[in-house]
Amino acid sequence: MSNWPSSPSVQTPYPARPSGASEILPRLYVSDLSFAENPAALVSLGITHILSAMRGFVAAPQGLHIHRAQFPLEDLPFSELAAHLPGTTAFLRSALHDPNARVLVHCMEGVSRSTSVVCAFLIAEYGWTPAQAIQFVKSRRRSAEPNMGFVQQLQEYADSLRPAS
Repeated sequence: MSNWPSSPSVQTPYPARPSGASEILPRLYVSDLSFAENPAALVSLGITHILSAMRGFVAAPQGLHIHRAQFPLEDLPFSELAAHLPGTTAFLRSALHDPNARVLVHCMEGVSRSTSVVCAFLIAEYGWTPAQAIQFVKSRRRSAEPNMGFVQQLQEYADSLRPAS
């Protein structure tokens, strides 16, 4: 994990993939549903794990050996996000522990739910504040825009990770 950032400096964004996926960290991507359901797109990035951050049916491409997890999130400010964050973070941490893994996190549009899940991972993994995590993700995916309720829940999640004093 030494090639991952130790602080949330905003650098030149990774180039946007023509396919609609954005590389947030090496081997960690965010996209929309259409990318996640496109076998050629998944193969082009070598995706080995997919985290679906949405309710509803996701048409998993047949014939690809991909580890999958789905968390039934809705993109509404009062939707429960915080309760799912330990599970999403654990899935991402476990997947990225394998140096050959390439992980895609998606929701319907790749704007709020998926980016919130990735922000939570950055908060847990690096101890960043929600503002730092959101700024970092936005620097790599211009369309990233966690809804205000999710931003509040990211703060609750960050607070829950702090050691009791």
